Amino acid sequence: MASSHPNPASPSEAPASRPGQPPIRRRDWASGRTTPSAIRVVAVRDGEVVESIGDAALADLPDLLHEPAAAVWVDLTSPTSDLALQVGAALDLHPLIVEDVLEGNQRAKIETTEGVIQIVLFNLTYADRVIASELDFVLGQGFLLTVHDAAWDPRATNHLRSGVGPVLRHGPDHLLWALADDIVDGYFPFADRLGDAIDDVQDEVVRTASRETVERVFQLKRELIEVRRAVSPVREVFNQLTNRDIAIIDADELVYFRDIYDHIIRLTDELDNYRELASTTLDVYLTQVNNNLSVIMKRLTGVTVIVAGVGAIAGIFGMSEAGAALGGAEAGGFWAVTAVTIALAAAAAVALRRIDWI
Repeated sequence: MASSHPNPASPSEAPASRPGQPPIRRRDWASGRTTPSAIRVVAVRDGEVVESIGDAALADLPDLLHEPAAAVWVDLTSPTSDLALQVGAALDLHPLIVEDVLEGNQRAKIETTEGVIQIVLFNLTYADRVIASELDFVLGQGFLLTVHDAAWDPRATNHLRSGVGPVLRHGPDHLLWALADDIVDGYFPFADRLGDAIDDVQDEVVRTASRETVERVFQLKRELIEVRRAVSPVREVFNQLTNRDIAIIDADELVYFRDIYDHIIRLTDELDNYRELASTTLDVYLTQVNNNLSVIMKRLTGVTVIVAGVGAIAGIFGMSEAGAALGGAEAGGFWAVTAVTIALAAAAAVALRRIDWI
């Protein structure tokens, strides 16, 4: 495959930053990595599936790409800069594509550079919080390059569990669909979990507006933002894939990508609904707090009515003879006034209780 552009970096050198820009940030593959950097190449040759790993895979790659009707899958797991640059040179990738793969920290996107499609998607996992892992796909004539960390195993996806060969025989574009379809399908359990969590927290808000409840609401809003950040741009990715005239994607494959696009539309609509529900739940919480404050004020008002009535009567008749009354030396009128005061206070308490003021 003839190179259509100069490669400014040798396999042992990282691409330099463009003038006037800060140094390129390298992706921290070591974060959470349980396996070392690895390369695996799977190809269909004369109807047979051949597979190689490590240095042998890198050495076989140029010959496999020159096969007639080549169908090659290059899978990189947590690659070093040297490995990514060597693969980029073998696949004749534009330096900007290699730079994006090394840099990471992208948003979900699709870009076409010199006839090669670069797609960035995110795999979602959940521990104590939502974790989005960046996945890079580069689709070219006769090959598909995937770059990811060890947390995502493409061979464990639904369409590849029975082997890579049946999928790859339909071409690298079909393999791209198979992997992307599994990633998008994996978003739905997150949406369902968030929906169930929002239902539960709404019930808690109605029952009791506690501090723990509002903290849970804010946590759900943060998770929704994280999921929406990973999912929403995917809609435009597959919109472009299904509406552009892209030579390296067979026309028969477009129906598969449209199916993913339909799933994404439904998913983004659900996430928008959940975001509205989360915001509404917060409004309900604030309303509950105000209602509780109103109830407390109402209770205090009811108590004030009773105590103030008793205090008013006691103030009119005075309490200077209370000692004499307790000693039995006071006239019966004192006791009559006391009895009437207690009766009125009891009647007020009963009336306030009936209207739920105390």
